[in-house]
Amino acid sequence: MKRLGIHSFVWTGGQTQEGLEMALEKSAEHGYRCIEFAYLRPELFDLDRLAKKSQELDVQIGVTMGLPLDKDVSSEDPDAVAAGKAMLADAVRAVRDVGGDKLGGILYSAHTKYNRQPTADGWKNSVQAIAETAEIAQAAGVDLVLELVNRFETNLLNTTAQGMKFIAETGNDHVRLHMDTFHMQMEEANLAAAIRMAGDKIGYFHIGESNRGYLGDGTIDWDPVFDALVEIGYNRDVVFESFSTAIVDEGLSLACAIWRDTWTENDPLAAHAKQFIEQKWAEAERRRATNIRA
Repeated sequence: MKRLGIHSFVWTGGQTQEGLEMALEKSAEHGYRCIEFAYLRPELFDLDRLAKKSQELDVQIGVTMGLPLDKDVSSEDPDAVAAGKAMLADAVRAVRDVGGDKLGGILYSAHTKYNRQPTADGWKNSVQAIAETAEIAQAAGVDLVLELVNRFETNLLNTTAQGMKFIAETGNDHVRLHMDTFHMQMEEANLAAAIRMAGDKIGYFHIGESNRGYLGDGTIDWDPVFDALVEIGYNRDVVFESFSTAIVDEGLSLACAIWRDTWTENDPLAAHAKQFIEQKWAEAERRRATNIRA
């Protein structure tokens, strides 16, 4: 992996400038080299100050988001699609202005539980919107990564196979997949096989336990996941993601159904996650080296 990072919601709900700066400081204190922020609205935050703080601490910023229903680019409503394209373009510019290197998340649809199947026209609208956004992102030096999430958070891209088909249809190699073990363990038949299928199309990787709490306390079989990442030579950012009502953003709580404490103290959680991921990665590298020698 290139860098090990942590989601800012481990540290703060993200509503204030001071909270985001504190999250940068806490991430650096724990030895993380990148941080993930939720959508940064330029009118609410001093992006220049965040960029300076990021550079001082040597913690790279990435940003993720989901679209609201009135800006759903997978809609058949042309006004919603146009509004969604504008929001995505604004988000790319915000990532650039904060010194960030990637925009990910549910960029291709609304972040919600749909009450209908996706339509062919909606799929085409989304593909076109992402293709256009990719050109803007590439010009801005920002990676564009599409998060595959579970069926309760989108109706469009739940599996790696769907994601691979979608990015191929954009016709733009700048679009990659944002994979997340929390979602994968619900939607994929085999997590390691999904990673191998995606291969070099993975642009960003979330490590999250099945219960969104401490790594190793859920049902995910971690060794095959790390073995597959090492096998494909994954060399982009890996970010630990965990949510609890101890620290929560109201919008995220509603969209992701964060109703209980999966942890109450964030410092031990962050320290454990870093040790867990680094240990599992090192073990996978040793297994890979042993197998090659054999």
